[in-house]
Amino acid sequence: MLNEKKALRSRLLAERAAMSPEERQAASNALASEALALASAGNVRTVACYVSMGSEPGTRPLLDALRAAGMHVLLPVLLPDNDLDWAAYEGSELLAPARLGLLEPTGPRLGPAAVAAADLVLLPGLAVDPATGVRLGRGGGSYDRVLARLAAAGSPALLVTLLFDGELVEGLPAEPHDRPVDAVVTPQRTLRFD
Repeated sequence: MLNEKKALRSRLLAERAAMSPEERQAASNALASEALALASAGNVRTVACYVSMGSEPGTRPLLDALRAAGMHVLLPVLLPDNDLDWAAYEGSELLAPARLGLLEPTGPRLGPAAVAAADLVLLPGLAVDPATGVRLGRGGGSYDRVLARLAAAGSPALLVTLLFDGELVEGLPAEPHDRPVDAVVTPQRTLRFD
């Protein structure tokens, strides 16, 4: 199963890398509109998101749109053990370079459990199985810990993966620790799972 996940990750990352900067920017803008509509329809007050990097679907327009809509936005801060702490997003000018090429908020750290205050948790991923909601991440385990923490806290947060169109993959390999998400947002649509 690990080899199958590794091969899938390589293929999906290569497909993302083949996109032009213009395609990526257009997708980021459309993704922001879709995700903002989802958050606005759900009466969301607090959103946990992330700052996209590399070829990931861009979250920069979304972060500013969520904040402009009056939502409190939490961003992850990578800890040495790859777990995630959280801090408030106060604007792109208050993001600083961090480990692994990440950008992180410079404000006070709120602790790993702060994510449980979110009504909506937007997760990075490479693919989601449309039949099961199982998400394929990059393999670092940071967001697996977040999902486990949310489950342990009994969080009612809506769990949503942000993807490019075409990254819904049937039959994704799943391990016992893989927790399904509730929905996927792509530049073209929002897909909710039962």
